[in-house]
Amino acid sequence: MSQPVAIVTGASTGIGFESAKLLSANGFTVYAGARRVDRMEPLKAQGIKVLALDVTDDASMQGMVAVVLAEQGRIDVLVNNAGFGSFGSLEEMELAEGRRQFDVNVFGLARMTQLVLPAMRAAGRGRIINISSIGGKFYEPLGTWYHATKFAVEGLSDALRLELKPYGISVCIIEPASTVTEWGGIAAEGLLASSGGGPYAAQARQMAAVLASTERTATSTRPGVVAGAVLQAATVARPRTRYPVGRGARAITALRRLLPDRVYDLAVTAVLKRIAG
Repeated sequence: MSQPVAIVTGASTGIGFESAKLLSANGFTVYAGARRVDRMEPLKAQGIKVLALDVTDDASMQGMVAVVLAEQGRIDVLVNNAGFGSFGSLEEMELAEGRRQFDVNVFGLARMTQLVLPAMRAAGRGRIINISSIGGKFYEPLGTWYHATKFAVEGLSDALRLELKPYGISVCIIEPASTVTEWGGIAAEGLLASSGGGPYAAQARQMAAVLASTERTATSTRPGVVAGAVLQAATVARPRTRYPVGRGARAITALRRLLPDRVYDLAVTAVLKRIAG
């Protein structure tokens, strides 16, 4: 057989960037897509094919999948990594920002999946790997829209897993804890811009400190560790349905299952205060 073919979205930085590198190093022909094509230049040196991709633009998504099928005739793995976090109080944030969050984190993921499925069904095999978050299992104040999208990804993936099983296609969810990427700093800046000067200012300052702390290696997981879970999901004979990855990921999800809501609320509040200092 020829080399397996993988598409990785949101591959300009962080988890997507490292996943593209690791898959390529392990025998995959990789197509990496992102809006910031210049940030993916280092991937070319590893033989990775780099394409412009905007998961809010249907023509862009159709174009990328068409290129892969024209050049390779197959798609074995789709890594839906493109996403961002928009934080702020529900009261103060424009609904348009909530829609933008869903367009990228949920509808872009769903549309990319729609586009690759005909080829996977015809081949009788394939892997859909959705990058969710432990934020799809627990919650934080001022993260209403972000957490809503990740909870949606979890539910979508579970239903899709049953839907595609008869066709030999697996669906896996990667659930990273805080990761050392630019994501946290960008989210913190947006949070302060939207809610740093109004009635939720005290909470906003605390949450901004928590989000910014994800860029510190002492409290967060390297993107390469998450990429290792992606590689496992893409290559093992029988992938797990979920891969919690990173410091505290398993403990957080386990406690969410075990603790009553009110008790968990208190635990989340206490942890956030400790992280924010």
